[in-house]
Parts: sequence; structure tokens; C-alpha cells
Amino acid sequence: MSSADDSSPPKIHLKTPPGAANVAPPPSAAAPEAGGGGVSDVLRRWKREDLLKRGSLGLRGMALLFSLIAFIVMASNKHGDWRDFDRYEEYRYVLAIAILSTLYTGCQVFRQVQELSTGKSLLQPRTASLIDFCGDQIMAYFLISASSSAIPMTNRMRENVDNIFTDSSAAAISMSLLAFLCLSLSALVSGFKLSTRSYI
Repeated sequence: MSSADDSSPPKIHLKTPPGAANVAPPPSAAAPEAGGGGVSDVLRRWKREDLLKRGSLGLRGMALLFSLIAFIVMASNKHGDWRDFDRYEEYRYVLAIAILSTLYTGCQVFRQVQELSTGKSLLQPRTASLIDFCGDQIMAYFLISASSSAIPMTNRMRENVDNIFTDSSAAAISMSLLAFLCLSLSALVSGFKLSTRSYI
């Protein structure tokens, strides 16, 4: 034998065990189903947006009802002499804010009902989200401001005399407070929608 053959390394041959080529890869190595996760995420997002729309509509509908009741009760609270609501600035303030709240919530409910029934938006999504968020907050502030200004005077009146005038005033204030609560919750929903909306 030559010296070249003595210096070459020995060759090792590995044999594949029988059946090893047919072994399936572990489940973790399998490729995920294409598109499955994306579709489920989109469906969940649509369901969440639909739930938020319906919840916001319900809250604004309740605010509309309470504001309308506060407006009717306070506007009809006229019983002669000192028992007329328009003799008191605080009650005139409650009436004015109840009218504004009725108009605002009425317009919002009309817009949302039309959007849900037709599937078409009357406003751009960004504009609608900003109007919802700012409008709910401003109107809620006005409602709590009007109610808090009329509560002390109503309590003083009820300490001296308790009649239909003071009862009607208290009922109108209570409706304004309930409208405030509904619009406050609606403002939270509007803020969540505004923060999660993508404008890209």
C-alpha cells in the first residue's frame, strides 16, 4: 500500500434505521393554519364594535328619556305665586340644560338608529368618534352642574314646606341626575372606542 492511502482518514458509513424516514414531525413543528387567526380576530373585533354601538345607543336612549321627563316636569311646575319654577334661576337653569340634553341625545339616537338600520355612516368615523366623546362629556357636565345648583335650594324649601312644587322640582332634578349617569357611562364607551380606533 502507498503512503497516500495510509494518511487518509477512515470513512464511516451511517445507516438510517428502518421506518425513520416516515416519522411525522411533532405537532409544534407543524405550520399553523393560514389565515385562521386573522379571521377570528376580525370577527371578534366586529362583535365588540357592534356591542359597543348597541350599548352606546341604549345609554343615549335612556338619557333622552330622562332628559325629556326632566324637561316636561320642570316646564309644567307652575302652581302660582312663589310656586312657579321661572321665579328661580336655578330651576330655569335645570330646564335649559334639560332641553339641550334632549336635543343632543335625540340627534345622537336618530343618527345611531339610522346607521344601524342602513349600515351607512352619516359622518366620518373619526369625526363621529370625536363628537360622541366630546358631546357626551360636555352634556354630562352641564347636567350635573344644573342639578347640583338646584339641590341646595330644593332641600331648604322642603325643610319648610313639602308640596307638589317641591316634589316636582325634586323629581326633575332626579331625572337630570339619571341622565347625567347615562351620559357619563356613554362618555366612557365613546372614549374607549376613540382610543381603540385605527385611523391608518
